[in-house]
Amino acid sequence: MRRHKSARTWTRKTPTMQPNCGHLHSIPGSGDPCPGGDRDSSCHPSPGAVHIQLGEARESPSSRQGSQSRSHGHGEAAGPEDPGPDSEDPGGSSLSELRYLLQWLHKSLPYLLILCVKLLMQHLSGISLGIGLLTTYAYANKSIVNQVFLRERCSKLQCTWLLLYLSGSALLLYYTFHSQSLYYSLIFLNPTVDFMNFWEVLWIVGVTDFILKFLFMGFKCFILLVPSFIMSFKSKGYWYLLLEELCQYYRMFVPIPLWFRFLIAHGELDSGLGWTLGILLGLLYLILKLLSFFGQLRNFRQVLRIFFTRPHYGVPASKRQCSESDDICPICQAEFQKPILLICQHTFCEECISLWFNREKTCPLCRTVISDHVNKWKDGATSMHLQIF
Repeated sequence: MRRHKSARTWTRKTPTMQPNCGHLHSIPGSGDPCPGGDRDSSCHPSPGAVHIQLGEARESPSSRQGSQSRSHGHGEAAGPEDPGPDSEDPGGSSLSELRYLLQWLHKSLPYLLILCVKLLMQHLSGISLGIGLLTTYAYANKSIVNQVFLRERCSKLQCTWLLLYLSGSALLLYYTFHSQSLYYSLIFLNPTVDFMNFWEVLWIVGVTDFILKFLFMGFKCFILLVPSFIMSFKSKGYWYLLLEELCQYYRMFVPIPLWFRFLIAHGELDSGLGWTLGILLGLLYLILKLLSFFGQLRNFRQVLRIFFTRPHYGVPASKRQCSESDDICPICQAEFQKPILLICQHTFCEECISLWFNREKTCPLCRTVISDHVNKWKDGATSMHLQIF
C-alpha cells in the first residue's frame, strides 16, 4: 500500500513522465526493464535522470542528420551575410573618403570664397603688379621671337618700341616703389626695408627676376637693331644664346642675399637657439646654391665654347651641288642664299639651316644627326622659369 501510494503521488506530481516510461518498455531488445522484480519502483527513478535518458533515447539518427544538415545550411547561409573585418573592400573605403571630402568642400566653399576675397583685398597691389609683369614678359618675348624669325624683314620700328616699352616698364616700377630701393637687389644689396617677412621677400625676389628678364630682353632688341652688314644673322643667334645663359646664371645668384638675410636675421626665437638655427639654415641654403651652380657649370662652359668657336654645320656648296637641288632651298622654297652642304649631302641656305638647328639636331630631309646639341635660345626666346630661390 505504501509503494502504490508513493507511485501515485509521483505520477500526480509529474504527469509528463509517465508516457516516457511506457516508451522505454516498448524498445525492442531491451529485455526486462525492471530487473529485480520490483517494476514500479525501478521504472521511476529521479526526474533528472529520466529526463537525460529520454533525451538520448528520443534522438534518432534521422533527426541527428536533419539537425546537422540544418546547422550546415544555416552556417553556409550566414557566411556571406556576416563577412569578417578583413574582407572589407579598400576601393569602397577610398570612395567613401573621397565622397566625404567633396561634401566638406561643398559645404566650405562659401567660407573659402570669403577668405579668398579678403586675401585679394589685402594683396591687391601685389597681385595686380604680378599680373602686369607677367603679361609684359609674355608680350615682349613673343614679339622678339617673331622679329628674329623674320630675319632681314624684321621691323626696326617694332624693335625700337619693344626696347622703349621694356625700359619704361622697369623705370616705372622702380619709381613707384622708390622708398623701398628695390633696385639694390640687382647689385646683390638688400633693399631699404626694416622688416621682411616671407611674403615680402618672395615679392621682392619675383619683381627683381622679372626686371632682369626685361633687361636682357632689351639687349636682344638692341642686337636686332644692328644692321646685317655689321653683324650677320648667324652671329646674332650666338649672341642671343650667350645673353640668355648669362641672364639665367645672374638670376640664380641675385636672390641669395635676400634669402640669406631672411633666414639668419628673422629667427623664431630671439635667443641663442634661434640665432644658431638661423645660421645653420643660411649655411645650408648657401651649400645648396653652390651645388646648383656647379651642376650647371658644364652647360655654361659648353655655351661659351660654342660662342667662341662658332661651329659650322657643313661646308659652302658649289654651283653644281646647288643645281642638283634645282637651286631651290627646301626650307624657304627660294633661291639659295649662302648655300651650305651638310654631311648628308643636302643643301640649304645658311640662315634657314641655322634657324632649323635652333630646335633640332637632324637634317630636315633625311633625319641624319648633324649637331650634338640643341641651341634652343638662338631664336631670341627668354626662359619662362621664375627664379624664386
